[in-house]
Amino acid sequence: MTDRRDTDRPTGRPVDPLEAAERAAEQEPGQETEQQRVLANSAVMAAGTVVSRMSGFVRSALLAAALGAQLHADLFNISNTIPNMLYILLAGGVVNAVLVPQLVRSMGHDPDGGDAYTNRIITLAALFLGTVTVLLVAAAPWVMDVFLSSRYDAASMVEEKDSVIAFARFCLPQVFFYGMYVLVGQILNARGRFGPMMWAPIANNVISVAVLVTYLVVFGPAQGAEVVGPYTAGQELLLGVGSTLGIVAQFVILVPYLRATGFFYRPRFDFLHTGLGHTFRLAVWTVLFVIVNQLAYTVVVKLASSGTADAVDGTGYSVYSNTFLIMMVPHSVVTVSLATAILPRLSRRAAEDDRAGVAASLSETLRSALAVVIPFALLLPVVAGDLSRLIWGYGAAADVTDHYAPSLALFGGGLVFFTVHYLMLRGFYAFERTRTVFWIQCAVAATNIVAALVLVRAATAEQTSPALVLAYTASYVVGSAISYAVLRRSLGGLRTPTLVRFLVRLAIAAAVSTTAAAATAYLLHRVDAAPSWAVAGAWLLLVGAVDVVVLVLMARILRLREVTAVVEAFTRRIPVLRRP
Repeated sequence: MTDRRDTDRPTGRPVDPLEAAERAAEQEPGQETEQQRVLANSAVMAAGTVVSRMSGFVRSALLAAALGAQLHADLFNISNTIPNMLYILLAGGVVNAVLVPQLVRSMGHDPDGGDAYTNRIITLAALFLGTVTVLLVAAAPWVMDVFLSSRYDAASMVEEKDSVIAFARFCLPQVFFYGMYVLVGQILNARGRFGPMMWAPIANNVISVAVLVTYLVVFGPAQGAEVVGPYTAGQELLLGVGSTLGIVAQFVILVPYLRATGFFYRPRFDFLHTGLGHTFRLAVWTVLFVIVNQLAYTVVVKLASSGTADAVDGTGYSVYSNTFLIMMVPHSVVTVSLATAILPRLSRRAAEDDRAGVAASLSETLRSALAVVIPFALLLPVVAGDLSRLIWGYGAAADVTDHYAPSLALFGGGLVFFTVHYLMLRGFYAFERTRTVFWIQCAVAATNIVAALVLVRAATAEQTSPALVLAYTASYVVGSAISYAVLRRSLGGLRTPTLVRFLVRLAIAAAVSTTAAAATAYLLHRVDAAPSWAVAGAWLLLVGAVDVVVLVLMARILRLREVTAVVEAFTRRIPVLRRP
């Protein structure tokens, strides 16, 4: 039977309550101002994220230039990513998804504006993360066994495994500082200070760049057999300690901003009968969600480590993670900024059981995010080769830039479905439906694990990273379909007809802009089939400019206000582009 709450009808049809609520919201000046405020806050965060990502690209380029993209690079990159994985596993889900709604509620309902609750959370987090970090450092050899292919246990890989363990001991203290950075950043977000958390990673990237430049000066880029070999003690010390110092700086930079909000931290140990029980009951399902998610990622890392351990020309974790970094740019710049700005608003509406309001906000935010994500995803295959050459075509990685392009081109599809899934989960979190999120994520993780095992087994060593990208995409096709369907039913509709009409028009606009960009790229490559990195950079700017200009023109013709609204929100932050 057709759901009459979420279907399109001809003129004279009964009024859809959700559609009526959204139309009323669009017509009321106060509501319009609120949506503009969300876009403005998103623009502030996005500006910080853009600068952070740009500095991150410099870091990625230097890392490839120094270490390459083969086994030598994987030894460090796997060890350096494990602390973030473990932080997310142990505390990340609770901090990100559970504490923000709780902080908003405590600020609104507690007589002290939530100060006591916040002090307890910081104290408890510091104690927990500090204890866990010490234990992880002590157990570094056993921790790394979980994430490495069994091929690292071979007698011929003893020195390589020793390097991995040494890096782990230097990097695992990051678990504590990752946790405190995210916690303090979310407290700032709950208090309306969205910018600092997005700008702080720049300090980490600056330190990382300085460390890598020092490494290149002192040790030089990996050459010959080094690209598939271990590290010296001095190399391990410089890279390991330098990486951790960057995460420390990322946290320390936020502390003055917290004081500027009027909050002064005072340790509190009175954890019982203070409302924390409700938080941890919610957290149980979130912890289970994170465990399932990280279990899938552990399988991915383990399979990726086998790609470079099996063959000199294999692709592994370094290729997968670096191309993932590029794919996540529009997600970090647009989707995360929108979601972070809108989450307190969703939490307030959910607390009032305003389902129509939550659905209206999510529907509009989803369209705004897809207005950027879908054109980017279509453009990725067009620019993958030149982009790989520009970012990674130096030093130790100069001869293997073709390893990056297939994974980069394939990641676009996964980005689209991940964006839908990510925003739908914000709706569940606003209503504290963490158990529902857990079951949905079980389907996502199971799909990722099964697809990764099947595809990597059928792939060559060189195809390992592209196979893992396809598995990632398959998992979020499943996740987005389930999360959208369940939330739509729960809220009484998500303006699906409006979304479909928007997607049809956006597909037309993006197809035209991508075709124009592809034609431009084709003509440029007729001039030089293998351009230098400088020429590739100039071509990327030209191809990207053609794509954006044609997209905006098509958006105006097709009246895609979601595209033009996002463009205007960000251009207003650039002084030379502001209208008088």
